[in-house]
Amino acid sequence: MAASGGAYTADLPAVPEWLNKGDNAWQLTAATLVGIQSMPGLVVLYGSIVKKKWAVNSAFMALYAYASSLLVWVLVGFHMAFGERLLPFWGKAGVALSQGYLVRRAALSATAHGDTPRTEPFYPEATLVLFQFEFAAITLVLLAGSVLGRMNIKAWMAFTPLWLLLSYTVGAFSLWGGGFLYHWGVIDYSGGYVIHLSSGVAGFTAAYWVGPRLKSDRERFSPNNILLMIAGGGLLWMGWAGFNGGAPYAANIAASVAVLNTNVSAATSLLTWTCLDVIFFSKPSVIGAVQGMMTGLVCITPGAGLVQTWAAVIMGVFAGSVPWFTMMILHKKSELLMRVDDTLAVFHTHAVAGLLGGVLTGLLATPELLRIESPVPGLRGAFYGGGARQVGKQLAGAAFVVVWNVVVTSLILLAIGLVTPLRMPDEQLMIGDDAAHGEEAYALWGDGEKFDATRHDAARVGGGGGGGVERDGTVEQRLSRMGAAGVTIQL
Repeated sequence: MAASGGAYTADLPAVPEWLNKGDNAWQLTAATLVGIQSMPGLVVLYGSIVKKKWAVNSAFMALYAYASSLLVWVLVGFHMAFGERLLPFWGKAGVALSQGYLVRRAALSATAHGDTPRTEPFYPEATLVLFQFEFAAITLVLLAGSVLGRMNIKAWMAFTPLWLLLSYTVGAFSLWGGGFLYHWGVIDYSGGYVIHLSSGVAGFTAAYWVGPRLKSDRERFSPNNILLMIAGGGLLWMGWAGFNGGAPYAANIAASVAVLNTNVSAATSLLTWTCLDVIFFSKPSVIGAVQGMMTGLVCITPGAGLVQTWAAVIMGVFAGSVPWFTMMILHKKSELLMRVDDTLAVFHTHAVAGLLGGVLTGLLATPELLRIESPVPGLRGAFYGGGARQVGKQLAGAAFVVVWNVVVTSLILLAIGLVTPLRMPDEQLMIGDDAAHGEEAYALWGDGEKFDATRHDAARVGGGGGGGVERDGTVEQRLSRMGAAGVTIQL
């Protein structure tokens, strides 16, 4: 018996004539995949790639950034990035909360160009708000990687909403929402500039102002769980199908090309980075492999749906070699890079790789795929007749993103520093999670200290009224028989 109403109604209000169920389903799926990259992907990766005493703090910084971004986004942020034009680089603020607004057909108001009408995807505004929120959130989560292991959590709590409003929305509107870079023809398919270049530059700037970790932490910062780090990286890689596949706002040809190119570039970059590690250091690094995967994903992002797959291979080779060179060689020769403590090398894996991807997109983007994605006529990579003009536009767009992020990030942190310290005091940095949150990641003894049996097994010693002696002897005797007495573990 056919349904007479409700969610399965064939017409209004459940299924308006403009709604394409396939596009809507894919866009919601893509949004979910991007969300999984942050929560739990980067939460798990951050919590496991850092020293054990910073596992909780690092994971929480990512979790907090994700949660705080959502409220800011629906209250004012979405309209500032994708609403009506206020300035050439900024949209008018407004809420995205009412039913009347969220159930109507989505529209990117500022995307009309010449005779080309504004972009109107075939799904409700709520889907677009959610999808773009995931991009805003992951930008802040990526930025956090630069300041792990020392930033005052209260300063971070104040920083995230301010940076989202004053920096991220500017880049998003300028390049995606109909701002001056969008109409000039700067190409950023899915966030090589808006997300990766901005997070890398802002993270490096934040690391400068916050200050370095303790000397002991900078010298030894081994991951506390490499297997979980790989799992977090895997969630990031798989989630990138939504990151780049959702960028066309439809389940179209460009989405298919983008997902394939994304995986090809990531795999090529990972293999390139690993081979370089073997050639120069005689053994492959697992952390290096994850970094190579990351740079491949970042590099392809500005052109994922705009280049041919053979070009994705080339971009993967560059992604696995150029950031490797800047991180392993150039970094050690640069006084500035050595002085700024960028904890997870976000500058190299995101800023360098994002800029590299933007320039390579200016070289390799095909006119056929660009016609699908951009209303600006005549766009094409330099290898397809675009000449140096397109590469120049890509460099100019990158320069704007870099300068804006350096200035605005600095101003935000200087203002926050007037209210609360940006960096935790050294005595708290010695302790880590327990000082910052009163919680620790694992029920194990601490960072480099000897096992204290009276502290960690007090409940068992004397629990049976035996004056601290159990059937098998004292705790110390049992540990001695197990060969555990005096063991020191560095986590």
